[in-house]
Amino acid sequence: MKLPTLAQLRTLLAVVETGNLSLAAKRLHLTQSAVSQQVGELERTLEQRLLERLPGGVVPTATGEGILEAARRALAAAEDVLTLAAEHGEGHRGRVRIGTGGTTSAFLLPDVLARAKLAMPGLEIRVTIGNTVDLLGRIESGELDVGLLTLPVPTNRHLEVELLAREPLLAFLPPPGEPEGDAVGPERLAALPLILYESGGHTRRVSDGWFAEAGLAPVPIMEIGSVETIRRMVRNGLGATILPALALSEEKGRPLDPPLWRELAVVTRADKRRDRALRLFLEELHHATEPLRAAASAQGTREAKLEISGEPDTPCDARTAGR
Repeated sequence: MKLPTLAQLRTLLAVVETGNLSLAAKRLHLTQSAVSQQVGELERTLEQRLLERLPGGVVPTATGEGILEAARRALAAAEDVLTLAAEHGEGHRGRVRIGTGGTTSAFLLPDVLARAKLAMPGLEIRVTIGNTVDLLGRIESGELDVGLLTLPVPTNRHLEVELLAREPLLAFLPPPGEPEGDAVGPERLAALPLILYESGGHTRRVSDGWFAEAGLAPVPIMEIGSVETIRRMVRNGLGATILPALALSEEKGRPLDPPLWRELAVVTRADKRRDRALRLFLEELHHATEPLRAAASAQGTREAKLEISGEPDTPCDARTAGR
């Protein structure tokens, strides 16, 4: 009996997760005709229709839905074969594939990855920057080993979420600013020209909610998708902003009153085997975020209670720590 190939299963999962043949082709770096061909070959092998093409996109049939979990397990098992083979070699090689957001990748990962690479010179590192929903799908399918994401995230029984650190959001004021350490309230900040992260990002949603709690809805003079550009604008006196503490490690950020936080979490597949490379990465990650945990402990756990519109209302996995 002819068996499905891993490439066919990977293609099926990509089509189901994106709901679109062209998006699946883009994710897999294939042509759309190649995606259609692989799905067709899989359907002929199984002698079952797996996808239904509707005007709004592509959805799995009952059979297609029924084989998704087995397909994920097959891909995960193949990845484990590669990992185990590497571990049974000299023990100096490994691979970790990470999905995260732009701020974390710029201000947290460089030091973490440099230390991990020093401990394992043969470590292969792949970093994917993207939106939470896409990254979660790629973690679940086995394309990524781990996600470093901001809570809340939608979860299911295939994913495990572990709270890593609670990171304060800080005000960053144009020079000459205010005496170092003085807390900044929403009224004070709203009175300044604001340069905020672009709409849709988690930091922006939380910041907007913080102002809304005080009955304010300030309109920023600039909305920018680059944290480094925002910092440069503020340093040049063009306005004030709110940024995660990691992005202000070299600046004089001011605490917010009431305090505001974002929570960083490690997300893996629930059945993910933590090989040496992944364990090493997580150890370095926990070491690098220790100052954030210490700061959160020193300042207490009180945080602004915000209603964040547009965020999933799905509760975190029961294994989530500190929620």
